[in-house]
Amino acid sequence: MRGNPIIKHKFTADPTVIAYKDRVYLYCGHDEAPVGTVGYKMNEWLCFSSSDLVEWTEHPVPLYPSTFSWAKSDAYASKVIERDGKFYWYVSVTPKEYPGKAIGVAVSDNPIGPFKDAIGSPLIKGQWKDFPLSDNFDPSVLVDDDGEAYIFWGKNVCFFARLKSNLIDLDGEVSSVNLPDFVEGINIHKRNGVYYLSYGYGFPEKIGYSMSTSINGPWKFMGVLNELAGNCETNRPAMLDFKGKSYFFYHNGGLENGGSHRRSICIDNLYYNPDATIKRIVMTSEGISPP
Repeated sequence: MRGNPIIKHKFTADPTVIAYKDRVYLYCGHDEAPVGTVGYKMNEWLCFSSSDLVEWTEHPVPLYPSTFSWAKSDAYASKVIERDGKFYWYVSVTPKEYPGKAIGVAVSDNPIGPFKDAIGSPLIKGQWKDFPLSDNFDPSVLVDDDGEAYIFWGKNVCFFARLKSNLIDLDGEVSSVNLPDFVEGINIHKRNGVYYLSYGYGFPEKIGYSMSTSINGPWKFMGVLNELAGNCETNRPAMLDFKGKSYFFYHNGGLENGGSHRRSICIDNLYYNPDATIKRIVMTSEGISPP
Protein backbone atom coordinates (compact mmCIF):
# COMPACT_ATOMS: atom_id res chain seq x y z
CA MET A 1 0.00 0.00 0.00
CA ARG A 2 1.37 3.38 -0.99
CA GLY A 3 1.13 6.60 0.99
CA ASN A 4 2.37 7.72 4.39
CA PRO A 5 3.80 6.22 6.50
CA ILE A 6 6.04 4.55 3.94
CA ILE A 7 7.02 1.57 6.13
CA LYS A 8 3.91 -0.09 7.49
CA HIS A 9 5.00 -3.43 9.01
CA LYS A 10 7.42 -1.99 11.58
CA PHE A 11 7.67 1.17 13.62
CA THR A 12 10.53 3.30 12.24
CA ALA A 13 12.05 6.59 13.37
CA ASP A 14 14.84 9.11 12.83
CA PRO A 15 15.41 8.80 9.07
CA THR A 16 18.72 9.37 7.35
CA VAL A 17 18.88 8.87 3.59
CA ILE A 18 21.34 8.82 0.69
CA ALA A 19 21.08 8.35 -3.07
CA TYR A 20 23.68 5.99 -4.54
CA LYS A 21 23.79 4.55 -8.07
CA ASP A 22 20.16 5.39 -8.92
CA ARG A 23 18.85 3.89 -5.71
CA VAL A 24 17.86 5.51 -2.42
CA TYR A 25 18.92 3.98 0.89
CA LEU A 26 16.91 4.78 4.00
CA TYR A 27 18.45 4.10 7.40
CA CYS A 28 16.46 4.45 10.59
CA GLY A 29 15.88 3.39 14.15
CA HIS A 30 13.39 0.66 15.05
CA ASP A 31 10.84 1.49 17.76
CA GLU A 32 10.07 -1.73 19.61
CA ALA A 33 8.24 -0.44 22.69
CA PRO A 34 5.24 -2.74 23.33
CA VAL A 35 1.82 -1.23 22.76
CA GLY A 36 0.57 0.37 25.94
CA THR A 37 4.03 1.21 27.27
CA VAL A 38 5.84 4.53 27.45
CA GLY A 39 9.57 4.85 26.82
CA TYR A 40 11.97 4.19 23.99
CA LYS A 41 13.03 0.65 23.21
CA MET A 42 15.42 0.72 20.27
CA ASN A 43 17.74 -2.25 19.85
CA GLU A 44 18.75 -2.00 16.20
CA TRP A 45 18.96 0.18 13.12
CA LEU A 46 17.20 -0.80 9.92
CA CYS A 47 17.94 -0.31 6.22
CA PHE A 48 15.48 -0.07 3.32
CA SER A 49 16.13 0.80 -0.32
CA SER A 50 14.04 1.95 -3.26
CA SER A 51 14.39 2.98 -6.89
CA ASP A 52 11.24 5.15 -6.81
CA LEU A 53 10.70 6.22 -3.16
CA VAL A 54 7.37 4.36 -3.16
CA GLU A 55 8.18 0.65 -3.14
CA TRP A 56 10.74 -0.19 -0.44
CA THR A 57 12.90 -3.29 0.03
CA GLU A 58 13.94 -4.21 3.55
CA HIS A 59 17.51 -5.49 3.99
CA PRO A 60 18.98 -7.57 6.83
CA VAL A 61 19.66 -5.58 9.99
CA PRO A 62 22.96 -3.82 9.23
CA LEU A 63 23.91 -2.40 12.64
CA TYR A 64 23.27 -2.85 16.36
CA PRO A 65 24.45 -0.89 19.40
CA SER A 66 26.35 -4.08 20.32
CA THR A 67 28.41 -3.62 17.14
CA PHE A 68 30.27 -1.10 19.28
CA SER A 69 32.01 -3.04 22.07
CA TRP A 70 32.00 0.07 24.27
CA ALA A 71 28.25 0.72 23.87
CA LYS A 72 25.51 -0.59 26.15
CA SER A 73 22.25 0.14 24.34
CA ASP A 74 19.95 2.49 22.41
CA ALA A 75 19.89 2.78 18.62
CA TYR A 76 19.15 6.50 18.56
CA ALA A 77 19.15 9.00 15.68
CA SER A 78 21.98 8.74 13.20
CA LYS A 79 23.42 9.93 9.90
CA VAL A 80 24.83 8.00 6.93
CA ILE A 81 27.10 9.51 4.29
CA GLU A 82 28.98 8.04 1.35
CA ARG A 83 32.43 9.05 0.17
CA ASP A 84 34.65 7.29 -2.36
CA GLY A 85 32.56 4.13 -2.26
CA LYS A 86 32.63 3.80 1.53
CA PHE A 87 29.64 4.33 3.79
CA TYR A 88 30.03 6.00 7.17
CA TRP A 89 27.29 5.69 9.78
CA TYR A 90 27.37 8.15 12.69
CA VAL A 91 25.18 7.04 15.60
CA SER A 92 24.16 8.11 19.09
CA VAL A 93 24.25 5.33 21.71
CA THR A 94 24.44 4.85 25.47
CA PRO A 95 27.98 3.87 26.47
CA LYS A 96 28.84 1.28 29.10
CA GLU A 97 31.24 3.21 31.29
CA TYR A 98 29.85 6.71 31.80
CA PRO A 99 26.49 8.50 31.83
CA GLY A 100 24.86 10.26 28.92
CA LYS A 101 25.23 9.49 25.25
CA ALA A 102 28.22 9.04 22.96
CA ILE A 103 28.65 9.19 19.19
CA GLY A 104 30.24 6.31 17.34
CA VAL A 105 31.09 5.69 13.70
CA ALA A 106 30.53 2.48 11.73
CA VAL A 107 31.81 1.82 8.23
CA SER A 108 31.02 -0.51 5.34
CA ASP A 109 31.96 -1.02 1.70
CA ASN A 110 28.31 -1.76 0.88
CA PRO A 111 25.34 0.55 1.45
CA ILE A 112 23.35 -2.30 3.00
CA GLY A 113 26.20 -3.39 5.26
CA PRO A 114 27.11 -5.13 7.36
CA PHE A 115 28.76 -2.26 9.19
CA LYS A 116 31.61 -2.47 11.70
CA ASP A 117 32.99 -0.08 14.29
CA ALA A 118 35.39 2.23 12.46
CA ILE A 119 37.30 3.39 15.54
CA GLY A 120 36.93 0.95 18.44
CA SER A 121 35.98 3.81 20.76
CA PRO A 122 33.60 6.79 20.65
CA LEU A 123 34.20 9.67 18.27
CA ILE A 124 32.52 12.02 20.76
CA LYS A 125 31.95 11.31 24.44
CA GLY A 126 31.51 12.96 27.82
CA GLN A 127 29.62 15.97 29.05
CA TRP A 128 30.38 19.58 28.17
CA LYS A 129 31.13 21.50 31.37
CA ASP A 130 29.88 24.82 30.01
CA PHE A 131 26.57 23.21 28.99
CA PRO A 132 25.43 20.89 31.82
CA LEU A 133 22.01 20.20 30.26
CA SER A 134 23.46 19.13 26.92
CA ASP A 135 24.27 15.66 25.61
CA ASN A 136 25.65 13.89 22.54
CA PHE A 137 22.49 13.22 20.52
CA ASP A 138 21.61 12.96 16.85
CA PRO A 139 24.77 13.50 14.77
CA SER A 140 24.61 14.93 11.26
CA VAL A 141 27.58 15.14 8.89
CA LEU A 142 28.24 17.09 5.72
CA VAL A 143 31.13 16.59 3.31
CA ASP A 144 31.42 19.96 1.62
CA ASP A 145 32.20 20.68 -2.02
CA ASP A 146 35.88 21.22 -1.18
CA GLY A 147 36.13 17.85 0.57
CA GLU A 148 36.13 19.26 4.10
CA ALA A 149 33.79 17.44 6.48
CA TYR A 150 31.80 18.76 9.44
CA ILE A 151 29.69 17.22 12.17
CA PHE A 152 26.79 18.76 14.09
CA TRP A 153 25.10 17.16 17.10
CA GLY A 154 23.58 17.90 20.48
CA LYS A 155 20.73 17.94 22.96
CA ASN A 156 19.47 21.40 24.09
CA VAL A 157 22.74 22.81 22.71
CA CYS A 158 23.89 22.35 19.11
CA PHE A 159 27.59 21.51 18.81
CA PHE A 160 29.78 21.76 15.73
CA ALA A 161 33.25 20.52 14.77
CA ARG A 162 35.39 19.82 11.74
CA LEU A 163 36.29 16.23 10.93
CA LYS A 164 39.66 15.06 9.68
CA SER A 165 39.90 13.71 6.15
CA ASN A 166 39.53 10.14 7.47
CA LEU A 167 36.02 11.09 8.72
CA ILE A 168 36.60 9.32 12.05
CA ASP A 169 38.53 11.95 14.05
CA LEU A 170 37.70 15.46 15.14
CA ASP A 171 39.92 18.18 13.71
CA GLY A 172 40.22 21.07 16.13
CA GLU A 173 37.98 22.58 18.76
CA VAL A 174 34.30 21.94 19.38
CA SER A 175 32.08 25.01 19.24
CA SER A 176 28.37 25.66 19.70
CA VAL A 177 25.80 27.10 17.32
CA ASN A 178 23.09 29.44 18.59
CA LEU A 179 19.80 28.10 17.22
CA PRO A 180 16.47 29.35 18.63
CA ASP A 181 14.63 26.76 20.79
CA PHE A 182 16.99 23.98 19.72
CA VAL A 183 16.09 20.64 21.30
CA GLU A 184 17.63 17.84 19.21
CA GLY A 185 17.42 16.13 15.82
CA ILE A 186 19.84 18.34 13.90
CA ASN A 187 20.24 17.84 10.14
CA ILE A 188 22.74 19.66 7.91
CA HIS A 189 22.41 19.84 4.15
CA LYS A 190 23.68 22.12 1.38
CA ARG A 191 22.10 23.18 -1.89
CA ASN A 192 23.35 25.67 -4.48
CA GLY A 193 25.90 27.17 -2.12
CA VAL A 194 23.48 27.59 0.80
CA TYR A 195 23.73 25.65 4.07
CA TYR A 196 20.62 24.58 5.96
CA LEU A 197 20.35 23.46 9.58
CA SER A 198 16.97 21.93 10.37
CA TYR A 199 16.14 20.60 13.82
CA GLY A 200 13.61 19.79 16.52
CA TYR A 201 12.29 23.22 17.48
CA GLY A 202 10.63 23.58 20.87
CA PHE A 203 8.78 20.76 22.61
CA PRO A 204 6.66 19.02 21.48
CA GLU A 205 8.89 19.38 18.46
CA LYS A 206 8.16 21.21 15.27
CA ILE A 207 10.96 21.42 12.70
CA GLY A 208 12.62 24.82 12.48
CA TYR A 209 15.47 25.76 10.21
CA SER A 210 18.30 28.25 9.80
CA MET A 211 20.31 29.24 6.74
CA SER A 212 23.84 30.48 6.09
CA THR A 213 26.17 31.08 3.18
CA SER A 214 29.07 29.74 5.29
CA ILE A 215 29.40 26.50 7.24
CA ASN A 216 30.80 28.62 10.07
CA GLY A 217 27.75 30.90 10.14
CA PRO A 218 26.31 33.28 11.03
CA TRP A 219 23.03 31.37 10.88
CA LYS A 220 19.74 33.15 10.23
CA PHE A 221 16.63 31.53 11.68
CA MET A 222 13.96 31.19 9.00
CA GLY A 223 11.04 29.87 11.05
CA VAL A 224 9.01 26.68 11.16
CA LEU A 225 9.49 24.19 8.33
CA ASN A 226 7.27 21.35 9.55
CA GLU A 227 4.42 21.58 12.06
CA LEU A 228 3.71 19.25 14.97
CA ALA A 229 3.32 15.69 13.75
CA GLY A 230 0.04 14.76 15.37
CA ASN A 231 0.41 12.36 18.27
CA CYS A 232 4.23 12.26 18.19
CA GLU A 233 6.19 14.66 20.40
CA THR A 234 9.51 14.35 18.51
CA ASN A 235 10.68 14.73 14.92
CA ARG A 236 13.91 14.38 12.96
CA PRO A 237 14.18 15.63 9.35
CA ALA A 238 16.16 14.38 6.38
CA MET A 239 16.33 16.01 2.95
CA LEU A 240 17.02 14.32 -0.38
CA ASP A 241 17.42 15.44 -3.99
CA PHE A 242 16.63 12.54 -6.32
CA LYS A 243 15.92 12.47 -10.05
CA GLY A 244 15.41 16.20 -10.24
CA LYS A 245 13.05 16.58 -7.27
CA SER A 246 13.48 17.34 -3.58
CA TYR A 247 11.97 15.35 -0.73
CA PHE A 248 11.46 15.72 3.00
CA PHE A 249 11.64 12.67 5.28
CA TYR A 250 10.30 12.82 8.84
CA HIS A 251 8.46 10.66 11.36
CA ASN A 252 5.09 10.78 13.05
CA GLY A 253 2.84 8.40 15.01
CA GLY A 254 0.70 7.58 12.01
CA LEU A 255 0.39 3.79 12.20
CA GLU A 256 -2.21 1.98 14.26
CA ASN A 257 -1.05 1.96 17.91
CA GLY A 258 1.56 4.55 16.94
CA GLY A 259 2.72 7.46 19.03
CA SER A 260 5.79 9.10 20.50
CA HIS A 261 7.49 5.74 21.17
CA ARG A 262 6.11 3.87 18.16
CA ARG A 263 6.91 6.20 15.29
CA SER A 264 6.71 5.90 11.52
CA ILE A 265 8.69 7.48 8.69
CA CYS A 266 6.91 9.55 6.03
CA ILE A 267 7.95 11.41 2.87
CA ASP A 268 6.48 14.55 1.39
CA ASN A 269 7.59 16.93 -1.33
CA LEU A 270 10.04 19.71 -0.53
CA TYR A 271 10.03 22.95 -2.51
CA TYR A 272 12.54 25.81 -2.53
CA ASN A 273 11.59 29.43 -3.15
CA PRO A 274 13.54 31.59 -5.65
CA ASP A 275 15.42 33.20 -2.72
CA ALA A 276 16.61 29.73 -1.55
CA THR A 277 14.27 29.61 1.44
CA ILE A 278 12.14 26.50 1.83
CA LYS A 279 8.38 26.41 1.56
CA ARG A 280 6.64 25.03 4.62
CA ILE A 281 6.21 21.27 4.32
CA VAL A 282 2.69 20.04 3.65
CA MET A 283 2.26 16.73 5.47
CA THR A 284 -0.01 14.34 3.57
CA SER A 285 -1.50 10.89 3.94
CA GLU A 286 -1.07 10.28 0.19
CA GLY A 287 2.68 10.88 0.24
CA ILE A 288 4.55 11.35 -3.03
CA SER A 289 4.28 10.09 -6.57
CA PRO A 290 7.27 8.27 -8.09
CA PRO A 291 9.79 10.74 -9.57
